[in-house]
Amino acid sequence: MVKSILSALPKLKGQKVLIIGDVMLDHYVIGAVERISPEAPVPVVQVTEEKYLLGGAGNVARNIVALGGVPHLTGFIGADSEGQIFDKLCTGSGIPCSLFESTDRPTTKKTRVMAQNQQMVRVDREKTNEYSVSHMDKLFTFLNSEICEYSVVILSDYGKGTLSQTFFDRFWALLEKINHNPHVLVDPKTVNYDHYKGVNLLTPNAKEAGEGAGMVIKSKEDVLEAGRRLFDRLDPTHLLITLGGYGMALFESRNVVKHVPTFAQKVFDVTGAGDTVIATLGLGLASGLDPLTSALLANYAAGIVVGQVGAATATVDELADAVRNWSKPEVNSWSD
Repeated sequence: MVKSILSALPKLKGQKVLIIGDVMLDHYVIGAVERISPEAPVPVVQVTEEKYLLGGAGNVARNIVALGGVPHLTGFIGADSEGQIFDKLCTGSGIPCSLFESTDRPTTKKTRVMAQNQQMVRVDREKTNEYSVSHMDKLFTFLNSEICEYSVVILSDYGKGTLSQTFFDRFWALLEKINHNPHVLVDPKTVNYDHYKGVNLLTPNAKEAGEGAGMVIKSKEDVLEAGRRLFDRLDPTHLLITLGGYGMALFESRNVVKHVPTFAQKVFDVTGAGDTVIATLGLGLASGLDPLTSALLANYAAGIVVGQVGAATATVDELADAVRNWSKPEVNSWSD
């Protein structure tokens, strides 16, 4: 299996993936705490560094670039300086994008104040209501002309209003009209579960899967039951439930389930691990790999990024090194 995984890595290079979803600007304010404010019992952060990173769907695109793929990112930004920063970050990261400005809402921005490698506070600047018909018209004019170029579409849902029911109604209608059947992958937001009926691959973590299934996942049996309930509710082609330190459960179908134990060596920060998983899965499917091999690659990639601080990415060289040197994949059947 190791040989087959290694032979799959060169196939990732140059594969195209379309990413549609909620784009966000991640803003980090980094410093040190040496005293408490005299104005209130709160720490004073002496700022030493500020940086901006692509967040949300933008982080999915970053991961695809790092693996040698060619993403195209589309979504909405505000007509503001944050939107300009996001656009420049895409250019600097080598990410082709089609971003549409909204004049009635800001670019979603998350500011994290960090000190001594700990997050002190997060400040969110956003509106999450559904986008207007005129905004959706711009997005679908682009999709109508470009979507046939892609065999894989990742829908990155952070609950910020892009992937609404209106979007999905128009999206499925467009695919039917142009007779195009790409792999559609969704990183879900629990409140939007009913929007995802009939997707090819859903990638919830255990908490999200449990919420979508109306239960709490505590055991292997719970994972299997939650999967069955999600198939009953949404009828996806495949389902991948990520289980943190317990690896992944891939439902190749409702009753055929494979478990892949985690490959992570150390876990420092799980930020962005879900973006890494869906990016690697999408790129694997775009290169013609089957869902299980794609999931194995995604598991290695996730193991790499959780060993780093912040929303990190994995490269093909790092993947190859992990496949060669980490414990060998032991895929077990969890099917009844």
